Amino acid sequence: MRAMWDDDVLAESDDTIVIEGNHYFPRDAVHWDRLTPSTTSTYCYWKGQASYWSVTDDLRRGADVAWSYLDAFPAADEICGHVAFWRGVRVVAG
Repeated sequence: MRAMWDDDVLAESDDTIVIEGNHYFPRDAVHWDRLTPSTTSTYCYWKGQASYWSVTDDLRRGADVAWSYLDAFPAADEICGHVAFWRGVRVVAG
């Protein structure tokens, strides 16, 4: 799977975990040089507190396009530290 921001690859892995329709990529599959930490956080009753990242390229900015549960609750342990994408990021078969 690939997480695409226009034509740029933000993450790529054959080992994603799908939860609630979202592909969670391993941390080492993410191109962190394309992402900037955000101050946004959200809470899920069964996954825990999510942290967010934004992307900026030469053409447009994407706020809070990636998120991760860095300290997930036990029920979501399998995605702890993995990263998912949305808001203009296309996740496609690679």
